[in-house]
Amino acid sequence: MGKQTNIRLDDSVKTAAEDRAKRRGLSLQGYVADLIEQDVNESRAAFMAGASAFLAAYADEFESELGEDRYPGLPVELSESVPRDAA
Repeated sequence: MGKQTNIRLDDSVKTAAEDRAKRRGLSLQGYVADLIEQDVNESRAAFMAGASAFLAAYADEFESELGEDRYPGLPVELSESVPRDAA
């Protein structure tokens, strides 16, 4: 169950938002919740894409500095004998 949040809107903005919600078959509350969720998901996707690009760009530096832990939690002696593509 979600938490309730109150917002204040100018009358003209509220009217426009209600019209858009109605055209989508949503309540004003559902429309606002969808907008917020979409914005959060887009921000999350943009962050993950940026993080992925950063990691890819610096993968060689990370590996040379820290080494590669191909199998986290597996004892070193076992991880050395496991083929790279075993996972």
